[in-house]
Amino acid sequence: MFGPFERMVAFRYLRARRKEGFVSVIAGFSLAGIMLGVATLIIVMSVMNGFRTELLGRILGVNGHLAVYALGGQGIGSYDALAGEIRKLPGVTYATPEVEAQVMVTARGNNFGALVHGVAPESLRNRPIFADNIRFGDLANFEGDNAVVIGERMAQKLGLTVGDQLTLISPKGQATVFGSVPRVRAYTVAAIFKVGMSEYDSSYVFIPLAAAQTYFGMDNRVSQISIGLANADLTAKVAAEIRPMIGPTVSIYDWRQANSSFFTAVEVERNVMFLILTLIILVAAFNIISGLIMLVKDKGRDIAIMRTMGASRGAVLRIFLMAGASIGVVGTAAGVVLGLVFCANIESIRQFIERFSGTNLFNAEIYFLSRLPAEVDSGEVVTVVLMALGLSLAATIYPAWRAARLDPVEALRYE
Repeated sequence: MFGPFERMVAFRYLRARRKEGFVSVIAGFSLAGIMLGVATLIIVMSVMNGFRTELLGRILGVNGHLAVYALGGQGIGSYDALAGEIRKLPGVTYATPEVEAQVMVTARGNNFGALVHGVAPESLRNRPIFADNIRFGDLANFEGDNAVVIGERMAQKLGLTVGDQLTLISPKGQATVFGSVPRVRAYTVAAIFKVGMSEYDSSYVFIPLAAAQTYFGMDNRVSQISIGLANADLTAKVAAEIRPMIGPTVSIYDWRQANSSFFTAVEVERNVMFLILTLIILVAAFNIISGLIMLVKDKGRDIAIMRTMGASRGAVLRIFLMAGASIGVVGTAAGVVLGLVFCANIESIRQFIERFSGTNLFNAEIYFLSRLPAEVDSGEVVTVVLMALGLSLAATIYPAWRAARLDPVEALRYE
């Protein structure tokens, strides 16, 4: 499609020579703009993908894909039988009866709100997200009526370590002759976990199921059954199979319902960022247009001479198409390389910048995660590449057409 003569002239026009040096500068800025636009788009989309994947993995690892809740706070009776029936369903990996309630945690003069999960000790040991992330202590000590397991950030805030005691204060008091009195009970820290999500590491407290039932006065009942699945796509199917097993006082929530506002916000932010960053590439494409128009103006005499020597309008068109498209191709390729390298080393880069600047760029309490994630989606990279190449090629059409339509006689007359 492009002959040797056309390639030689196109690349010659892109190199700085005296009066057209400014045109080459514009071409350089256009190339840099496309490179930075493509790289930034790949980096931001990868970070958003990693952010969503990491959050989803931790949320589902802690809370499960489905939860069977008791309405009205009455609790679920005969929960062992119901959990056993749910475990038999295809795709279900676990069904864990739990007691869940809000409490006040206090230790060493510090106190704040927390969420207590009463679970059977063996169930907690079988959950990889906790069993594989114990920082201090041992889940083997999580048993009896006096043990608790807390997150690392909670332990840091309260100044606790394994073997220390903390006190739980439940707002659901017990009735006495003097009225309702809050339940207060001291527990010993058996282990400290870190799942990497600030919300869980700073506010979750686990106590054995029997101890939780006693503390909250649940008798032989639980507040929910958390259900894990082998695949998140099975959520609707498994939920439909569970509904006939439960009565009208029990409801089912899936992970999409429980976290719909959060994941919707992440998706909206992702789409808006894609649109905004696409404008960077569009601006670089406009620079290609202005640069090529100036190039055509400066090279009017050269174009006229080539036409009088036998070059066709198609040859002139291809020369300027190649000149503009080469900027887009080189810029896009450089942007892809830069973006992928940055994504592969993003956590190291973040730590280096934080050490160099002395600022916290990724606060775990704000962004929920303890590390900056990045997950490159090959389909999105291809989309970004095609979009950048398409915009770059579209930007060259008008200047190339204008060069091809130049009248040799008129061009030489005004020189």
